[in-house]
Amino acid sequence: MRKGKIMSNFYYDKDSELEILVPGQNYRKIKAHDGGLMLVEVIFENGGFGSEHTHPHEQATYCLEGEFEFNVGGEIKKIGVGDTIYMPSDVPHSCKLLTPKGRLLDIFSPQREDFLK
Repeated sequence: MRKGKIMSNFYYDKDSELEILVPGQNYRKIKAHDGGLMLVEVIFENGGFGSEHTHPHEQATYCLEGEFEFNVGGEIKKIGVGDTIYMPSDVPHSCKLLTPKGRLLDIFSPQREDFLK
């Protein structure tokens, strides 16, 4: 079931706004979303990191570029291109970039309403 009016089922990168999270370190682009699912590309540079946090959404993260160290519920592992992590809802997690540049694709269910405001 769709929430709200969706103009198209196609999302083009050229139409995705680059949001600056931390200048020179972290950026994000919402790639696609609807009530039940959201894809977000997160771009890291110059030692960028994601501080420990929790949220009620389930999350899967796919590494597109670079290497990262993730802490998911106290389990610390390194990941690289092609690796995926699953984070259940409300589990504390964080990451830090280990290479000069990196990109992750985050998939959330349901969508992160806080990202759309």
